[in-house]
Amino acid sequence: MNAKTIKVSDKMQRGYAYELTAPVGKKFDPGFRPYYSPKEMLEMGVFEGKYMNDCKKEFPADWFKKAKISATPDPSLNYFKIKSRQPLKVWRDKGWIIGPDPRGWFQWYCRYYMGRRIPDVDAKQIKRWRAFARHAAQVKENCDAGDIWCRPRQRQALLQWAHNALI
Repeated sequence: MNAKTIKVSDKMQRGYAYELTAPVGKKFDPGFRPYYSPKEMLEMGVFEGKYMNDCKKEFPADWFKKAKISATPDPSLNYFKIKSRQPLKVWRDKGWIIGPDPRGWFQWYCRYYMGRRIPDVDAKQIKRWRAFARHAAQVKENCDAGDIWCRPRQRQALLQWAHNALI
């Protein structure tokens, strides 16, 4: 595969470029098996519709055809209809912004899905993703099978981390 260079210019990042060195949606680390693709997540409703609004040019237009996007945060756009965002300052203060992805985990995942690989950053983000599985265990332990409205906040978080939110 010939590497393709993506040049980024949006509200949060200018002058950044990266190489796509893996096929789209393939050749993931064996310990990273996301349940949803970024496109599926955007279509289901994540981050109150206010997340990647100004960086659509970086990703396939197809991802945004049915995406639930809003100029202002709108919890009703989330799959589970609940507030699910924290200010970026909180993410920064907690050290959740890793590497060259100023929007956090989901931006990393979108770029990883597209084929960007940065081994040290990828390892950290995959470790965080794996740790998030504890929420799925809590949902399974505390909810009846088929009751997808039990623990909606945790389920929305699972969706936003590409884990099966409908377990």
